[in-house]
Amino acid sequence: MAHQGFFQRQANARRNTGVLVLLFLAAVAIITLCVCLVGYLVTRSETTGLAFADWLISRHGLLTSLAVVSLIGIGSLIRWVDLSGGGDRVAKMVGARAIDPDTRDSDERKLRNIVEEMAIASGVSVPDLYVMDHETGINAFVAGYTPGEAVMVVTHGALTQLSRDELQGVVGHEFSHVLNGDMRLNVRLIAILAGILMLGQIGSFLLQTSFLRRSHLSAHRSGDRRGTAIFGIVGLALVVIGYVGVFFGRLIQSAVSRQREMLADASSVQFTRNPEGIGGALFKIGLKGGYLDTTSHASDMNHMCFGESTRMKFTALLASHPPVKERIEAIQPGMFARLRSRLRDTESAETLQSAGSPSPASAIPEAAAGFGGGNTSNTSPLNTQRPQKISGTVGTVNRRSEDYAVSLLNSLPSTFRNLLYTRAGAIQLCYALLVHQLPPQTRQQRLALIDAGSILGPNRELLEKLLPGLESLGPGVRFPALELAMPALRKLDPDERSLLMANTETLIRADNRLSLFELAMHTFLRRHLAGDSARVVPVRYRSYRPVMTQLQVLFSLMARAGAEDERNRQALFAEAMAGFVSNGKQSELLTEVSVTRLRQALLTLNSLSPLLKPGIIDACGHCVLADGKVNASEYELIRLVADQLDCPMPPLSA
Repeated sequence: MAHQGFFQRQANARRNTGVLVLLFLAAVAIITLCVCLVGYLVTRSETTGLAFADWLISRHGLLTSLAVVSLIGIGSLIRWVDLSGGGDRVAKMVGARAIDPDTRDSDERKLRNIVEEMAIASGVSVPDLYVMDHETGINAFVAGYTPGEAVMVVTHGALTQLSRDELQGVVGHEFSHVLNGDMRLNVRLIAILAGILMLGQIGSFLLQTSFLRRSHLSAHRSGDRRGTAIFGIVGLALVVIGYVGVFFGRLIQSAVSRQREMLADASSVQFTRNPEGIGGALFKIGLKGGYLDTTSHASDMNHMCFGESTRMKFTALLASHPPVKERIEAIQPGMFARLRSRLRDTESAETLQSAGSPSPASAIPEAAAGFGGGNTSNTSPLNTQRPQKISGTVGTVNRRSEDYAVSLLNSLPSTFRNLLYTRAGAIQLCYALLVHQLPPQTRQQRLALIDAGSILGPNRELLEKLLPGLESLGPGVRFPALELAMPALRKLDPDERSLLMANTETLIRADNRLSLFELAMHTFLRRHLAGDSARVVPVRYRSYRPVMTQLQVLFSLMARAGAEDERNRQALFAEAMAGFVSNGKQSELLTEVSVTRLRQALLTLNSLSPLLKPGIIDACGHCVLADGKVNASEYELIRLVADQLDCPMPPLSA
């Protein structure tokens, strides 16, 4: 049985979204009844003394219920649509500034380097980075609907006050939220709470209006004064009802968030192998705070952030994060006292005391301490120890994959690496990847097929800086380099993206044959640069039976990549399909797989339930590893399949 830790967490995340919708509907029903009760009491008179149950089904009751449900629904829908832009929209909502991929700021470059190391080691696309320039507190969050389109936002305080190890601990914590599928749920929580909050906001408006009208009314106009008083009472009731709904909404939100924060803390230690990194970051939050003071959305974002982002009453009940001391002790028992003792010579006793506040005992997950160091230099994604099942590596980071990421980034020539962070350099990289193995004369002929007068035409000067790096570093650098360039490529406007895709297709079709790398690169770019790249793919299939044709397409390609002669290809294909066919049905190995057919097959397979995807990943791995070795093209192909199925895969073993 394949290891399903990552896939089970993904399934749980989708299930939690359904539970969240049910809780939202329950909250709407309760709030609607409360508002109807207020309406009943206000409109009730001696001549129309209907019982409450009868009033509910009367014209007034039905109109009141419809109005309340519509207001809440419209409030949530407006915010839902507003946040449909994904992580970028959330970042802009809180006033964060996008960090330029080729930034020269030392603190921003430090963050970028850490994020790139973590992305390559975990198989997650490099997220876009944002900074909240005016926030001095220490905090961070990730947002987005899919791992491939995630953004990471950090405060200026986190950039300037945390050491590299501490910032790495925070980044590891946030990557855990990406891998665990927390981001989508977090964004939807914002929208759901917005609808419930709207009722309270309307009540606040009515209450303020009634006070203003009352102050302008003459004492002799008793009828108007009475109407204004009723107006104020209704407003006060709506405020109370609205914020009671928010109270219970945040109560549910905090209960879910606390469990995920403890899991993310433990995952950060596994990723970085440095318990004191995240421990030190948490301790500094306890000392200096992580509140977001310059945005009106601090309360909305509380459940998404690394630490508490807003001050609130009933902290023990509504806090989205466990107390700092509890989190540090869960990472490694005794660490809090050790960190505090280091600062006794520089901080006052009162400050140190405030770093961690006691709280009632609660269940603490197993501490993720004891992940030791040890560095071995790796520059190939194919030389780690092979796991029994490839799906077991999905959503994980191990020591060797992280060492590989660090070694790879250090091996990139400075000019080569800096070009990947510019739009022009990222565009030319796409062309260089498709022609760098060709003879110089043939290379020039291929590049001449692209319109030189276009804004995205070949740039000889930049290509001459990229091509030597690709040739010297070898094929193993191709996919990592492409992923490092993705933040810059995502900054292209839709027309530029379409033109880039057209130009790469021109280069691919020039020789009337399709290599594995060309197939992988084309599909990867299509997935991440398409207009609907941030769209969440819903689960449509909960068994393999409806997707047998798509499995035939995928395994035909993998079998042809894993074996050289036709007989072995047939055997590999039969073995891959054996775990999916039923009733003795046999499928035939396809003689050819087109780009369009593969793309459609992978899109359909991504609609499977997360718990069905490990079998597909392992069957692909069986084909690739059948001969006991993995070349660069095979690695790129299986890495592509994992990416298309939303399965972050670290450097593959061999």
